[in-house]
Amino acid sequence: MTAPRTPAAIFDLTGQVALVTGASEGLGWAMAQTLAAAGAYVVITGRRLPLLQAKLEQLQAWGMSGEAMAFDAADAGATKAAIAALASRHGRLDIVVSNTAAGVRKAFLEMDEAEWQSVIDGSLTAGWRLARETAPIMAGAGYGRIILISSINATLARPGISAYVTAKTALHGLVRALAVELAPVGVTVNALAPGYFLTNGNVALRTAKPDFHDKIAARTPAARWGDPQELGAAALYLASRASSFTTGSVITVDGGLTATI
Repeated sequence: MTAPRTPAAIFDLTGQVALVTGASEGLGWAMAQTLAAAGAYVVITGRRLPLLQAKLEQLQAWGMSGEAMAFDAADAGATKAAIAALASRHGRLDIVVSNTAAGVRKAFLEMDEAEWQSVIDGSLTAGWRLARETAPIMAGAGYGRIILISSINATLARPGISAYVTAKTALHGLVRALAVELAPVGVTVNALAPGYFLTNGNVALRTAKPDFHDKIAARTPAARWGDPQELGAAALYLASRASSFTTGSVITVDGGLTATI
C-alpha cells in the first residue's frame, strides 16, 4: 500500500499555466494570488494594463511568476486573439478562471433591451466564450480546469438586478452542459458562487447605503462579510488535481447565507 499524497502535493500547481480574468482587483486578484502561491504561472487579465502591471509586480516581489495581459473578455475578437497568443507563447493552458460580470442596477420595468443584453453578454456569454476558446487547448493536452465565477444571486434575487440574476442562473446550466461534454477529454468545469465579500467593487454600494453592510452581516450565519482570500482557497481546490472527480458542480462560498431563512 502506498502512502497518501500530502496536501502540498495534491494542491501543487507548479509548472501549470493559469489564466484569471478580472484579476486587477477584488475576488479575481485574490484567486490569482492563491494560484500563484501554489506554484502556477498566472496570467492576470483585465481591461486596465497599469493596474495589472502593479499587481504583477506585487506577485513577483513575493517570488511568484506570471504576466499581465489587458483585454476585454466581453470582446469576442480580443478574447480569441489573447488566447491564441497565450497558447503560442506557452504551448499550454491548464487552468482558466472566468471572473467576468456586468451589472446595470435598474428596475426591470425601467431597463431597456440594450442594457439587458450588455449584462447577459458580460456575465454569461463572456464566460462561455472564454471556455470555448480555451477548451480545445486543454482537450488536446488531455487535462484542464475551467472555473466560472457565478454568484449567490443565481439563487437569491434582490430588486434592481434582474439581468444579472438571469445571467448567473444560466451560468449554472452552462457549467453542467460543458462538464458533460468535456469530462471525456480530461477537462473539468465547475463554478464558484460567492456570497458577499469585502472588495473594492462594492465600496460604492456600501458607501451609498451605509446600513447595507450590517444588514448582510446580520443575514449571514457567519455574521460577517467574506475575506476575498477565502474564495481563493475554494478556487485552488477546483484548479488542482484534488478536484479530479468534481465536475458540473457549483460550490457556494457565502458564510451560510443561502442555507438560512
